[in-house]
Amino acid sequence: MISKKLLLFIGFIVILIVLPFLVSGYWLRVLTQTFLFAAIATGSNIIIGFTGYPAFGNIAFFGVGAYVTGVLMTNYSFSFFTTLPIASLFGILIATLLGLPILRLKGHYFAIATVGVMETIKEIVDNMTEITGGGLGLTLPIMQGEPEYIYKFFYYTMLLSLLFSLLIVYIISKIKQGFALRAIRVDEDAASVIGIHTSLYKTFAWAISAGLVAITGGIYAYWISYIDPTTVFGGTYPVKMFAMILLGGSTSVIGPMVGAFILEIISELVWSKFIEIHGMVLGLLIVFIILFLPKGIFETFKGGFSIKRLINNLKENKL
Repeated sequence: MISKKLLLFIGFIVILIVLPFLVSGYWLRVLTQTFLFAAIATGSNIIIGFTGYPAFGNIAFFGVGAYVTGVLMTNYSFSFFTTLPIASLFGILIATLLGLPILRLKGHYFAIATVGVMETIKEIVDNMTEITGGGLGLTLPIMQGEPEYIYKFFYYTMLLSLLFSLLIVYIISKIKQGFALRAIRVDEDAASVIGIHTSLYKTFAWAISAGLVAITGGIYAYWISYIDPTTVFGGTYPVKMFAMILLGGSTSVIGPMVGAFILEIISELVWSKFIEIHGMVLGLLIVFIILFLPKGIFETFKGGFSIKRLINNLKENKL
């Protein structure tokens, strides 16, 4: 018997599959970008939400994926789809090598360390001028074809990336590794006492997260066809990623995706009219989430929406 939630999700995906034939090129771009952020947030949630480690600099692997795809396509004539598993592998290897030493840190110390990783990789890319183009950036081969075909190609490719990330996260949530990650989030010391190899599981979580985010970075690079270190290794990406995870709910599989859809739609419909206060609106939204929705939309309203729930959340935070 198929559950009601699964039917709703399947129906939602069917709608997304049909949409390119019903909307304009502008909304195809908006939705493609929404899938991009949803995939980043979903992949990052393995280490951030499931494991409870605030990897604020996890966007570094987005940049790694973008540059691996860019360099392979530009300098070595690799086909686009061939570069994606290689980009993912690079992300996994880097996270694995850095995981054991850095994941000994906790809380804000770990968050700061991941930002340091992001800045370090950015500087390395910035100084590898002959390979990456350095600060001048890297121009990828432009996809040939009619604009309508190109729009749909990247729309569906980014959607597949999101669905793949959701599938991996769902599988992890149902296997023993996923339960181990949740145990680490609740109480790492207690998890260690009952026999969970916390260092190994944390490294596993960060590596899988890095691999998924790197794939998204590779797709982004070909989609935009021009990348530079400043764009793919920072900007507002880390802040938006965290806001999406917090908004949707870090303890659920599809929570980050829901947060991404809400945040990006708000961005297009509202923030684009108030460009000068864009950052302020994002900051206020994050404050609102922390005060009223600390557990995210899924956990807060799983029993139904009500103003009373919002007020109770405010009281629980003792504010």
